[in-house]
Amino acid sequence: MQRIYEFLRGHPTGVDVSWAVVLFGLSWVGAPPLTDSLAAYAVASTLLSLVVALRRRVPERMLLLTVAVGLFQLVFGVSPFVSDFAMLVIIYTVAATEGPRWASRLALVGGLSASTISQLAWPPEMPHARGPQIFFAVIMTVPFALAWVLGDSLRTRRAYFAQLEERAARLEKEREAQAKVAVAAERARIARELHDVVAHNVSVMVVQADGAAYVMDSSPDTAKQALETIAGTGRQALAEMRRLLGILRTGEHQEAGEYVPQPDVQQIEDLVEQVRGTGLAIDFKIEGTPRPLPSGVELTAYRIVQEALTNTRKHGGPDVGASVRLVYFDDGLGLLVEDDGRGAPQEMYEDGGADGRGHGLIGMRERVGMVGGTLDAGPRSGGGFRISALLPLKPAH
Repeated sequence: MQRIYEFLRGHPTGVDVSWAVVLFGLSWVGAPPLTDSLAAYAVASTLLSLVVALRRRVPERMLLLTVAVGLFQLVFGVSPFVSDFAMLVIIYTVAATEGPRWASRLALVGGLSASTISQLAWPPEMPHARGPQIFFAVIMTVPFALAWVLGDSLRTRRAYFAQLEERAARLEKEREAQAKVAVAAERARIARELHDVVAHNVSVMVVQADGAAYVMDSSPDTAKQALETIAGTGRQALAEMRRLLGILRTGEHQEAGEYVPQPDVQQIEDLVEQVRGTGLAIDFKIEGTPRPLPSGVELTAYRIVQEALTNTRKHGGPDVGASVRLVYFDDGLGLLVEDDGRGAPQEMYEDGGADGRGHGLIGMRERVGMVGGTLDAGPRSGGGFRISALLPLKPAH
């Protein structure tokens, strides 16, 4: 049964043609006797059957053909017969179709006036029967009105469901776009974290390894201390890497002690001491009254100092010195990291770098922008490099 239903839905014109054949056959069951009006009857019957057959393919044209057939019946005296049922069918079809509004209005006007015109053209064979004639005209108008109302209701319902489907599709596209944006933002965040962790810790390890290799024979104790620093830095890097990977392993059970807290402002001093251990002279000062800050601001401040000191070691050259200033304002935190070295290549802070260079400064700007702060990075007038940031307590909306 389901297959038959699907077949009929897939071949609407074939179904309409079948009903047209049935209607044409029924029209000849009650055909008038062989008189002069038989030819006009045949023409009207054929054309109305054609209206049913093509009603869904060209509804507006079939409506106009129906109007023409009605006028043809009036002119040639073809009284209402079975095939006039096609008028109800085409009125319903035009009202239910998303077509021009004039066609729907014409179908409504034609349907409401068809019965009255029929009663005037072919009055009942009863003298002085105006009351029954009017009553019958009104009763016969009801099917035409119902056909139009049902068709218009179906058209409105279809339009409503089409609007719902369009809205659902639009919302789905918006959700996909938002998901892509969220994924891109998360990838950028993880990339920043990985860069900061890997660049800083590996840089420390490389400096310590070079130093240990240099003094291995002349000062074994210094070399041993450098190796211990390498081991400690490596463990710290692994701990932070586990934290980042743990964020990605959603749904997997992690032991409570496997993660490490996110770095904050209080750990900047430990960071400075660690970098000092690599031989970089750093002047560290805190101004204002230290107080707890939002976690995003704390992490951003730590990463900025970490990246700035890493760049100083990489690009500052020999005998470079640096200074780190933390200033607590009433409405935010100020950071100033300077060095007196050679400074980073200009393309790193102007164009964002190439071949992986300059991504640290890009990450700094992204971090600062996420908390609504400002960042200024570039060479100092007297030589060296300078990074200045202002992090507000409340992120920008």
